[in-house]
Amino acid sequence: MHILLVNDDGIKASGLRSLYKALKDQYQLTVVAPLYQKSGSGLATTFTKPLQIMEDTYFDGAKVYTVNGTPSDCVKLALISLFPEKKPDLIVSGINHGSNAGKTVLYSGTVGGVIEGLFRNNIPGIAFSACDYDSPDYTEYEPFIAPIVDYAIKHPAPKGSLFNVNLPKKKLFPIKGIRLAKQGKSFWTDAHDRRIHPEGNPYYWLGGTWSDHEEDDESDVYLLEQGYISMAPIHVEDLTDHAHLKTQQEAFNKHFNDYPI
Repeated sequence: MHILLVNDDGIKASGLRSLYKALKDQYQLTVVAPLYQKSGSGLATTFTKPLQIMEDTYFDGAKVYTVNGTPSDCVKLALISLFPEKKPDLIVSGINHGSNAGKTVLYSGTVGGVIEGLFRNNIPGIAFSACDYDSPDYTEYEPFIAPIVDYAIKHPAPKGSLFNVNLPKKKLFPIKGIRLAKQGKSFWTDAHDRRIHPEGNPYYWLGGTWSDHEEDDESDVYLLEQGYISMAPIHVEDLTDHAHLKTQQEAFNKHFNDYPI
């Protein structure tokens, strides 16, 4: 079993090292990660500058490469240029510094790297994120990584879907268990911190606060708050609103029959 490890926090992030430590004894691992921090990059792809792949020695016992691009760039380069003949069986991303539960999944570079594998080669994947923002040390989460990966291998998500795994805050330890969940509704509400540059011009830092929405007991957000690890199957292959397509087709056709197209 060949696993590609990627993240969005960069090659030196402790979360990536924790993934490696948790899986290195059971699987063949290749690490392809951004050279720099790329949080919030989603599926962003670099078009305006050349990309460089550099071999790295940050991990012992695995092939390691850094890319001066996004997580999506890392996966593209891995599948097209690094090992086109021997593609990975699974892509594992993270461990992200911060939650990717609820609607935040749509912004996540951690999740974006996994989606890229699904789009390009239908390679299944798991995105790991930790809700604990206070500490970048994820050693305490490591015992849960291999069992979750083992489950995903034995019970793969349907074609076009990935597993979005979020780990609760350490203050809620001991972890109560692992639950299959649905995506919650809560998300980060954006706010801009306005400051003045010494030259007199304003500039802004993006910040924000967590916006809670009413969650039922099956949502990843709710389960995380109760001290569970949440594992949400996220489907990304077909984003069509099939209900609208089915119910509005007649009205759509009638409306545009009046136009000379």
